[in-house]
Amino acid sequence: MAVGTGRASDEIQPGAVGTQPLVSVIINNYNYGRFLRSAIESVLGQSYSKLELIVVDDGSTDSSRTILETYGDLVITILKENGGQASALNAGFARCHGEIVFFLDSDDVLLPTIVQHVVRVFEADASLAKVHYRMAVIDVFGRHTSSEKPPQHITMLDGDLRRHYLTFPDDVWRLPTSGNAFPAWLLRRICPIPEAEYLVCADTYFTHLAPLFGRVQFLDDVGACYRLHGGNSYEVADTMLNLTRIRRDITLSCQTHKHLSRFAHAQGFAPAPNPAHEILSVSYIVNRMISVKLQPMRHIVPGDTPARLLVLGIQASMRRFDVSPPLKGMYILWFALMALAPYPIAWRLSVWMVFPQTRPYMNKLLKVLQRG
Repeated sequence: MAVGTGRASDEIQPGAVGTQPLVSVIINNYNYGRFLRSAIESVLGQSYSKLELIVVDDGSTDSSRTILETYGDLVITILKENGGQASALNAGFARCHGEIVFFLDSDDVLLPTIVQHVVRVFEADASLAKVHYRMAVIDVFGRHTSSEKPPQHITMLDGDLRRHYLTFPDDVWRLPTSGNAFPAWLLRRICPIPEAEYLVCADTYFTHLAPLFGRVQFLDDVGACYRLHGGNSYEVADTMLNLTRIRRDITLSCQTHKHLSRFAHAQGFAPAPNPAHEILSVSYIVNRMISVKLQPMRHIVPGDTPARLLVLGIQASMRRFDVSPPLKGMYILWFALMALAPYPIAWRLSVWMVFPQTRPYMNKLLKVLQRG
């Protein structure tokens, strides 16, 4: 079924960003004292000067608070008990005054001109609800690796993405926390982030919801660095399946679908997506198929079977209006093979699907298939 994109007028109703706006950068930190100074210095070294820096320390027990004391009035510091990422971002946003807001994880860094670049983009287009940009991947010492986010085989989308998020929200590639900037008017509409649901991965909440309120702009320039250090929620260099993480992703998707449906209804979109388990993103059904095939006794979605997920996978694949028929066929073939495969083959198929770096030649083929 085709999904509508909004009201009778079908026009996005944007907010506004003024000229030379104040920018707020909110760093959320928990026990990342060894990286915190780099994050702070990357903000203080920006080429755009009309900027406030807020650091929310979420109950750290390491050297973080001692480091913050050395910055004095250069940093607005919020010290709180540990409550999770959403609570830290909520506390920072409640304190900020900027018209444009960056959320920066304390293990990441911004490049010196990204704030200025993003400001110019927002000034040029009042309809934008999000600007995101490439991130270089660095190691624990700050050295550049050969990776970027998004990977080069991923095509990033721009513009009015409401139909995408109302049809297959989990299949739209998004940048992590430090790769995004938002207008404050948008955040005021969707915040506070539900704190109990987003102890981690709070960026999932606002990256899913923002496109319902305005256009999205992707900058094909590296604007920040994502640091790999062994403690990340998502380790892009890892190629080992983590079924606990996959189950967490299923829960996170289910929670976010409910909020997406709620805001879609409130915005007057018709029909809005159904909440909970029946939003048919390919990646969401992929995770459920992997979980039920590889660890069925711990699977968390009642009623799931390989046969049922094969049917849902076919439906999800066919709903992808953004990909070519051959690529839809590849998805359907994967679901069929997974439904029938014994455990060892199912494990290999899962790794192949989840980790693009394990299939470089296939990524080239997928690019060709995507072009149809």
